[in-house]
Amino acid sequence: MTRLSVNINKIATLRNARGGNNPDVIKVALDCERFGAEGITIHPRPDERHIRYQDAYELKKVLTTEFNIEGNPEGSFIKLVEDVKPHQVTLVPDAVDAITSNAGWDTIKHQAFLKETISNFKRLGIRVSVFVDPHPKFIEAAATAGADRVELYTEPYASKFHSNKTEAVKDYIQAAKCAKELGLGINAGHDLDLFNLNYLKTEIPFLDEVSIGHALVCDALYYGLENTIQLYLRQLK
Repeated sequence: MTRLSVNINKIATLRNARGGNNPDVIKVALDCERFGAEGITIHPRPDERHIRYQDAYELKKVLTTEFNIEGNPEGSFIKLVEDVKPHQVTLVPDAVDAITSNAGWDTIKHQAFLKETISNFKRLGIRVSVFVDPHPKFIEAAATAGADRVELYTEPYASKFHSNKTEAVKDYIQAAKCAKELGLGINAGHDLDLFNLNYLKTEIPFLDEVSIGHALVCDALYYGLENTIQLYLRQLK
């Protein structure tokens, strides 16, 4: 079964736009769980422009499904993850000023750094996933660095899906097979939506988890949050 982890960053963006606590990020996360989501993902950034570090501490107290914190493993992020101890940390090489994640790790170039970082998190009992482009060489290096899982960066898949879905998914199938052969779990995320999700799942039936935020929150404006989560779960099952 492929788990759906809802990324609630965009809920926090809406909250922060006016100050105060509307919408209530913690309540929305709990509602996502109640409506069937099997995990909650957050991606705090140093400027706290959406998820705030304090949100992570508050979420850890109340979540009953899997908690995934993703981000660039620099000083403040590392401390946050060490304090909160989520079920999973996803390492993403995004720049401080990045609007959103736009590339996976060069796990060969950054092998030594990733190996040390992964080891430190795993010592705390945290599962570590590494955000990668769908190339076997990067997946192999993620495995040698000690990762438990890789998260396949799916923006290129999503951008090509409507013009040629067979071509769009080809590299992802090969990457997923490579990861599976190496004993790595396989996550996927970025620009997945109600149109392209089912095809990815069909072609890679052994996906462990997808994390979806932007598209899901946009769909919820039209369909409602509960119905939207059910629609996404249907695409996975």
